[in-house]
Amino acid sequence: MNITELIFSGANLFVLPFWALMILLPQWGVTQKVIGSRLPFVVLAGLYVYLIAGTLNSDAAAALANPQLADIARFFSEEQAAATGWVHFLTMDLFVGRWVYLEGQRTGVWTIHSLLLCLFAGPLGLLVHILTAWLTGWLKRDSVQEEATSPASS
Repeated sequence: MNITELIFSGANLFVLPFWALMILLPQWGVTQKVIGSRLPFVVLAGLYVYLIAGTLNSDAAAALANPQLADIARFFSEEQAAATGWVHFLTMDLFVGRWVYLEGQRTGVWTIHSLLLCLFAGPLGLLVHILTAWLTGWLKRDSVQEEATSPASS
């Protein structure tokens, strides 16, 4: 196993405890403390910097300066570039998942479904969380209006 494969496998395993804490134990004090930290992103960003530094050469830089889809496909066909892209996905999906988790903790909006989607398809999880937060707010406003206008409140 070469260093790129080791980083790829290690990064995959590294993010799993954070996802497990957010999804399975969202109210646990340890979860809140761990997820409140930015340290995991320092580690992931460090791996990313290491990988991207090994992939950038004059050909890659020229292709990526004015990217065309074929150039991007060619770039990611190299193992280290693919690992770089994957660590990028892991980092950004975890960052979005962390934001969804923290927003859910702050607002009381249910997030488990959004976190699961963030884990497997980051932007979809973000969209679902935005829609869930909107729907939750709409339903709360509607129920507050009903309570204010009901005869029992008079």
